[in-house]
Amino acid sequence: LLSLATLEDANRIERNKGQYTAILREDGTIIDDTIFLHLPDEKYALVPNAGRSEVVTNWLNDVAEKNNLDAKAEDVSREYVILAIQGPKSRDLLRKIIDIDIENMPLFGCDYAKVSGVDCIVSRTGYTGELGFELQITPPENSKKVFYDILNVGKEFNVKPIGLGARDTLRLEKCFLLAGNEFEGGRTPLEAGLSWLINWDHDFIGKDALLKQKEKGNYERLTCLECIEKGIPRHGYAVEKDGKVVGRVSSGNISPCLNKGIALAYIKPEYREVGSILDIVIRDKKIRAKVVKPPFVSKDWAKENP
Repeated sequence: LLSLATLEDANRIERNKGQYTAILREDGTIIDDTIFLHLPDEKYALVPNAGRSEVVTNWLNDVAEKNNLDAKAEDVSREYVILAIQGPKSRDLLRKIIDIDIENMPLFGCDYAKVSGVDCIVSRTGYTGELGFELQITPPENSKKVFYDILNVGKEFNVKPIGLGARDTLRLEKCFLLAGNEFEGGRTPLEAGLSWLINWDHDFIGKDALLKQKEKGNYERLTCLECIEKGIPRHGYAVEKDGKVVGRVSSGNISPCLNKGIALAYIKPEYREVGSILDIVIRDKKIRAKVVKPPFVSKDWAKENP
């Protein structure tokens, strides 16, 4: 079911490993990007974006029914809390309160564990572009103990509870996509810069549509824009070249690391060359921005800029 409904051949993903992928409609547009975890007991846990669990669950079950597959998706989102421990010292903190060895857990590795004595699914995943781990805890009331233990044990690491605003700037600096922004209006993996996720060697829903789009090649693509004049780009702002609209911002903000405006924007292919100068229209004012390679902020930026 996962192999048919996502870009990945799930048979390739061994136990205790996960995969970032996307679920498509027949026309190749993205329903949601997601991570699925192949757990030690041969179960699969799929983690959709917030607010997308019902849509994803219904889609998977429809796919299973139409294709006579002996598989069923169950929405257990309200039965779990996810806590994310992120940052260069996340492993040092977590090893103090977990009962398994996480020293060599690979990226997207996963396992069952006890954290502060509480049963969890632990995975080396996150939405910040930093070293990090996510804990999936059920029932939700058990997460309170883990949360406060993380804060108490983490005092020596200066750990802080961080909200969605900070997480959004972190993910944008790393060019991670936000479903409600980057997939708005129906975007394909080829347009969204996710072609590297596509395992072409298996059949999946939307494959024929993607092959046709790939052959044509004349589609907008997600592009990184770095402001070279003062301004903060936002979702929906137009991008122009010589007064002509050539694209639109999907995500934008000020980068705390770079102290300048940054944006992801869907741009017509002929205007995407790295180094090209475009205008982002911010409140009727044109702000010059340069096309740059992703990501805006490298993984080792903090080490290089102490």
